[in-house]
Amino acid sequence: MLTIEKLECGFEGLAGHLANAVVPTPDLIHQVIAGACTRLPILKKCAKTSDIDQLIKVGAWCDVALALIEVELPAWSVRRVIHEDGEWFCSLTRQPNLPVALDDSADANHRTLPLAILGAFLVARRRSLMGEDNLATVPQVRPASGTMICCDNFA
Repeated sequence: MLTIEKLECGFEGLAGHLANAVVPTPDLIHQVIAGACTRLPILKKCAKTSDIDQLIKVGAWCDVALALIEVELPAWSVRRVIHEDGEWFCSLTRQPNLPVALDDSADANHRTLPLAILGAFLVARRRSLMGEDNLATVPQVRPASGTMICCDNFA
C-alpha cells in the first residue's frame, strides 16, 4: 500500500523533473504516467490509451497532456492557458462556471506549453489522490443553538 509520504516524494520528484526539463521527451511522459497515473494502466486496452501511445510516438505533447487529464481526471478541465513574459500558465478546475477569484484551481507554469499543462495535471492529481479535492470550497454554516431574538426596530 502506498503511504502519503511516498506519494508526496513521488509528486515532488516528478514536479522537479518537469521544472528542470526544457522540452518534453517520451521518457519524461512515461515517468509522469508511471508516477502519477492510476487509471491508465487499468484501462490499457481502452482506445484512449492506445491514442495516448500514438500521440507519444508522434510527439504531440500538448495532446498527450490533455488526454492524460481526460483519462485520469475526468472531473477536471482546462480553465485557462495564458502566455505571458515568455512563460505559459495553465490552470485546471473542477468548477468551470465558478468565478476565477472563488475557484480553487490547480495552477502551474513553465516555458513550454505541454510542460505547463503537465505541471497543472500533477497538482490536480496530487490533490485528488491526497483527498484535498473533497474539501468544500464554500464554508459550511450550521444553525446556532439557543434563543433567537429579533433586533430590528419597527417603531
